[in-house]
Amino acid sequence: MFPPAESSSSTVPVYTVEQLRREISHLFDTADTTLDYPEVNHFRFRGIPLYNQNETVGYDEIAEIFKPHGYTPILRRENGRVSLYGYPFVIEEQPVRWIVPLLLFIGTILTTLLAGAMSDETLGLLAEQAAESELTWLLITNLWRGWPFCVSILLILGAHELGHYFAARYHKVPASLPFFIPMPFSPIGTMGAFILQRGPSKNVRTQFDIGAAGPLAGMVFAIPILILGLMLSEVGPLPTESYYLEGNSIAYALTKLAIFGQFLPSNGVDVSLSQVAWAGWTGFLVTGLNLLPVGQLDGGRVSQVLFGQSFLKQIYWPILIAMIALGFFAGTATWFVWAALLYFFGNRYETPLDETLPLDGRRRALAILTMVIFVLVFVPVPLTIVNP
Repeated sequence: MFPPAESSSSTVPVYTVEQLRREISHLFDTADTTLDYPEVNHFRFRGIPLYNQNETVGYDEIAEIFKPHGYTPILRRENGRVSLYGYPFVIEEQPVRWIVPLLLFIGTILTTLLAGAMSDETLGLLAEQAAESELTWLLITNLWRGWPFCVSILLILGAHELGHYFAARYHKVPASLPFFIPMPFSPIGTMGAFILQRGPSKNVRTQFDIGAAGPLAGMVFAIPILILGLMLSEVGPLPTESYYLEGNSIAYALTKLAIFGQFLPSNGVDVSLSQVAWAGWTGFLVTGLNLLPVGQLDGGRVSQVLFGQSFLKQIYWPILIAMIALGFFAGTATWFVWAALLYFFGNRYETPLDETLPLDGRRRALAILTMVIFVLVFVPVPLTIVNP
């Protein structure tokens, strides 16, 4: 005999709930049932899981049992007990839409070609000699000069976003193709890229894998690209005219020290970055921004599985205030823009379907490594315009 449902009149089909309770009896020992909770058409079983709660197979089996009945299971720990909710929907794979991502990718190819070409020293000399009316045509006909930066930065950003995408696909979480964001006439030609996760993560392990796969995959390409780029660069006197000075992160400063044997810039000299090195530095910058421990940024997802959602909510406002203060201190609008974005979109958090599954040791170590990478690549002052 099973305990009776607590609601005698309900919009939830009682027969279906009783059938589900019987079908999962080898996986979940139900102590009581509540219909139309937490909302109409939902239900809740409270009891004891009979499977190994350190493994994902238990939830997977329950989900397969729920699916034909049109329900998705949600597992929560509440007051020392485990609650198994039935939500009246089924997460289905959605068709991949590729036209918009493709157009944005083509646009980003053009804008990163332009950014690379504009940083090319040869093109700079040509531009000085050209009349203003000829400058646009000069840039168009010399776009090909930006291919080293374009290829390098798209390798880094592409690896980053495909890391997210394939991790989501592996865990059967619906996700869009990467959306690249072109930014014409900027020093880096792009505002990065993103994917849209169109379904909840199954558990904290899935949540971590999707969040961390991007920055880890991107760094696999960013590190050798930066090293190669610096080896192709030359150290010389600082320019006598206005120029952009890229900010130092710990990792970037140490890499320059290892290659050139001195901290740069110093003593009136600095490294004149090749296009490949510029892409590597940009890759470090984008990774550091994405690893900020806020909301649905990669760093927010990693921090959430390590420390919990309540921790992220506690540090949200201090981080936002620190960004604004850094914007005033550094005299750059970058942090004001990021603070505005995070104010409107950053205080959102994902709750996985199964909250009872703990993070395993291997992923916990990778999460700590990811946070260490954030400390190493974070750039407090990304770009400064220097007027000698």
